[in-house]
Amino acid sequence: MATQPHLRVDEGDVHDVALLPGDPGRVERIAAHCDSVTELAHNREYRLVNAEYDGVPLTVCSTGVGSPSAAIALEELAAVGVETVIRPGTTGALQSHVEIGDMVVATGAAKEEGTTKRYERVEYPAVPDFEVVRALTDAAEAQDEAVHVGPVVTDDAFYAETDDYVDDWEAAGLLAVEMEAAALFALARRKGLRAGAICTVDGNLVEGTQKGSGDATEAELPPKAHNNVERMIGLALDAATALD
Repeated sequence: MATQPHLRVDEGDVHDVALLPGDPGRVERIAAHCDSVTELAHNREYRLVNAEYDGVPLTVCSTGVGSPSAAIALEELAAVGVETVIRPGTTGALQSHVEIGDMVVATGAAKEEGTTKRYERVEYPAVPDFEVVRALTDAAEAQDEAVHVGPVVTDDAFYAETDDYVDDWEAAGLLAVEMEAAALFALARRKGLRAGAICTVDGNLVEGTQKGSGDATEAELPPKAHNNVERMIGLALDAATALD
């Protein structure tokens, strides 16, 4: 098999379980929790490392922003042997009770993106694997972390999430909006892979706080928002070891 054109890896380079953050910089943050870290490749938005966490080998691969690049990552990881993927990411809340610093484990993702439409009808559900959802919620319970568990929406247009869209998503009971889960869930299902996602809340669209908005210091944020990305990474890694 030829080297994958975007990830620049070959069959046998990666492990069975992979964490797929969006941000290439988050690969380094995840690796800091691990041992035996080896960089495999770094091309465009895709940065890959192999590592061990609690003695379990895993791969970490960034996907960049949005479903198109996430789908490329999943296609190429599946081609070289990955069997289980977990997305640790960030998300914007769509319900007033979901606060900055909370974490959301997705049980499904509405397809407000264009990538999955090239693979299948919109009526086909984008849902995670039950074992991955259970591993994530078990990890949260073991760490005494409260998580919201429910459906999210995957959207392509970060700067076009108008009030009408937000109101409709809120009324539908969707917990949060992010940009990759639907593609990962749908493609994983089609390829016989296991997939799941846990995201930490970095804004609340219903309350009018967007990602990175405002000038609040850490002291002004709720305690649950302190080190929220590190806490999410820890849960994703704990789940990954349970799924090996």
